[in-house]
Amino acid sequence: MMSVVIPVYKNADNIPHLLRALDDLCSKLEGRLEAVFVVDGSPDDSYLRLASDLPNVRFKSQLLQLSRNFGSFAAIRAGLEAGRGDRFAVMAADLQEPPELLLEFDRILHAGDHDVVVGQRVTRADPFPAGLLSRLFWALYRRFVQGEIPEGGVDIFGCRQNVRDHIVQLRENNSSLIGLLFWVGFRRATIPYERRKRSVGKSAWTFQKRIRYLSDSLFSFSDLPIRILLQFGLLGLVASFVLGGLVVASKVSGLIEVPGYAATVLLIMFFGGLNSFALGVIGGYVWRTFENTKQRPNYIVASQQVFSGERLGDSPASN
Repeated sequence: MMSVVIPVYKNADNIPHLLRALDDLCSKLEGRLEAVFVVDGSPDDSYLRLASDLPNVRFKSQLLQLSRNFGSFAAIRAGLEAGRGDRFAVMAADLQEPPELLLEFDRILHAGDHDVVVGQRVTRADPFPAGLLSRLFWALYRRFVQGEIPEGGVDIFGCRQNVRDHIVQLRENNSSLIGLLFWVGFRRATIPYERRKRSVGKSAWTFQKRIRYLSDSLFSFSDLPIRILLQFGLLGLVASFVLGGLVVASKVSGLIEVPGYAATVLLIMFFGGLNSFALGVIGGYVWRTFENTKQRPNYIVASQQVFSGERLGDSPASN
């Protein structure tokens, strides 16, 4: 059975389309499908709609409600832990990634030659500003964090149970699930696809969330900021020796008669800003280290319901 994990946040209007797509997918998988919906503190009525509709669908399903909004990666982690299949896939609730792609994921994973399958966007039907920001984001991610990430990034992937087990054991806070997926390694396959235009609702993936994702990934998987600061520090040290020697030589030779006010202010401002920036970078690493030492859970499940999908009107078993 394949367990499909779907984080849900502000997707109430798209739920009927999502359930129909999953019902069709279940038929093509000959009933070997479990959908795990994780409502990540959504402010709309996504949870109520799913709780009302899931007893009447033909596929097996689970409905998890988190106690608050923990973020999409925490929601996916919760769904991966709850899933009962031996193969797993993660997809968005907005259906911009074609559900038919999961059929290819299932075929490849079931064959046993690969442990991880990722979808690679070759084209996207997003508005120009959103597409430009996304391309810029993933270009920076591949350049400075993980070069093995496919061009265009990863929004949909599948894996075998052994990979799922390793990922959920990594209890890192403020990290990147996609980064962890590539960090654990295993045999990977890539499938190109065309990203669809969003038909219902508006994306909650804002520019601020992209920046947070990039910074979490950078601090969690790279020491690049520290290395840049070290190089700047070495350059500053060399420059200070050179300029200091010139100042001393000029002072001895009598070329300097009046202290340079402008030069002093500029040097103070430059190195003051550099020190503040350096403290911010180091503070980012220290804060993430502190967060991980707390050992708080990545998410809290407020409620969980399991639906058998065997016949219309099944009553859910609640935890």
